[in-house]
Amino acid sequence: MIEGVAFDAYGTLYDVYSVEQKCEENYPGNGAAISRMWRQKQLEYSWLRTLMGRYENFWRVTQDALRYTLADIGLKADAAVLDEIMETYLKLEMYPEVIEAFALLGSRKKVILTNGNLEMIEPLVERSGLAAHLDGCLSADEVGLFKTRPEVYGLAIEHMGLEKEQVLFISSNGWDVAGAKSFGFTVGWINRAGKPAEELGVRADYDVPNLLALAQAVAGS
Repeated sequence: MIEGVAFDAYGTLYDVYSVEQKCEENYPGNGAAISRMWRQKQLEYSWLRTLMGRYENFWRVTQDALRYTLADIGLKADAAVLDEIMETYLKLEMYPEVIEAFALLGSRKKVILTNGNLEMIEPLVERSGLAAHLDGCLSADEVGLFKTRPEVYGLAIEHMGLEKEQVLFISSNGWDVAGAKSFGFTVGWINRAGKPAEELGVRADYDVPNLLALAQAVAGS
């Protein structure tokens, strides 16, 4: 029986590509390209830093990924422009079905489990109005590693006092889905783009197009 729910934040509850507008304002004609590459380098840097044992918090990783992206596209940025674009990560748009989905999940414990450090995620959660619906925000920063390391997923069971099998982990990221399922969670994949599953030897328990569909599927369980 599912007694607790752990949510990835970036791409799952909040649209990471909502940064595109601010990127476009500063670099007309390049907003979409910056947004896509920035996200990819952000993820790559989190994985590489974990593999190399050279941890920096997710804000720094995100900032470095932005610097690389602008350099690769051939764009110049001073510190003020970088700061302005980085601030968008504190104001990401929440997906419209999130609050309704949270309500359907009922009284189950609910936490965010994110690579983002608390200085990133807590202002975002407060600004979006989600804080009142959560039992806490858990950050990979606590263990100095990024997902898909099992130590990060372990934060959820430690915080909620539940067994792995009692936790539903929800993510829109295929690599995160694979990591959580490998750890032992029941896993829901928010597969908005209709992507094939990653070929990593595990599959999500739920493959749905949005968070509301997942909440409806598990509401009675």
